[in-house]
Amino acid sequence: MTELNHESTARELTTDQGVLRYHEAGDGPPLVMLHGSGPGVTGWRNYRGNLATFAERFRCLVLELPGFGVSDPVEGHPMATAPDALGRFLDALGLQQVDLIGNSMGGIVGTQYALRHPDRVRRLVTIGGIGRNLYSPGPAEGIRLLTEFTDKPTREGLVRWLRSMVYDQSLVTEQLIEERWQLGTDPQALANARHMYGSAAFAASAAAAAASGEPPYWAMLHRLKPKTLITWGRDDRVSPVDMSIVPMRTIPGAELHVFPDCGHWVMIEQKAAWESAVLAFLTREESV
Repeated sequence: MTELNHESTARELTTDQGVLRYHEAGDGPPLVMLHGSGPGVTGWRNYRGNLATFAERFRCLVLELPGFGVSDPVEGHPMATAPDALGRFLDALGLQQVDLIGNSMGGIVGTQYALRHPDRVRRLVTIGGIGRNLYSPGPAEGIRLLTEFTDKPTREGLVRWLRSMVYDQSLVTEQLIEERWQLGTDPQALANARHMYGSAAFAASAAAAAASGEPPYWAMLHRLKPKTLITWGRDDRVSPVDMSIVPMRTIPGAELHVFPDCGHWVMIEQKAAWESAVLAFLTREESV
């Protein structure tokens, strides 16, 4: 397996709304990988451990979404602007149809894009995050800790949030803490985070959603066209596994794979098992 590093895979793409940065590796059908959110997140940090495996079969494109300190920022809420950024990215590369993998927020973004542009997504893989709480209280523990850190960023608060992300606590290393602290406390990144996760932002978002009269994305999942694989950590404290019931029951033909001894970062904590399940799904021949 070819060893990949940040410098060898890093790319830039100029668009009419600024530079989009991404990582590229491998040849074959295009596979776009969308990262989640939170302090210090990047697409590279989400998927650097998986990239070499998927690059053996696919042209992997790990997009850095605007608003997280890597690609140029754009006006508006980072989650709301992400589907348009994905569209600009695909258009600029001349990609008419792709497979999508989305972690947490990236899964929501991929789902929203596929709902709006059903012919441009062949297969969709989500990692936690989509759906809504049915049995567990919301917001979940990990989201509450994220809000606490965003309102008052401290190193201790960052560690508490990181520990809520994983089942295996040994994954919260000093290197991980330092990486996330450096980018997560960057003034622009912190301002964006407060726009998304601060307590005031949550209240404003709820009020705006109620006033809009538009149905939430999870109420539209029955319209999703691509073949969909939903993956989840059984011990997820950010997006509890009962959230998976709505998408599993409403997305036509959806498959659900739940991984034991696993938190929110399924592609990291259950790397080999997750990669195996996703590769089998993406490479399966279309049924007649």
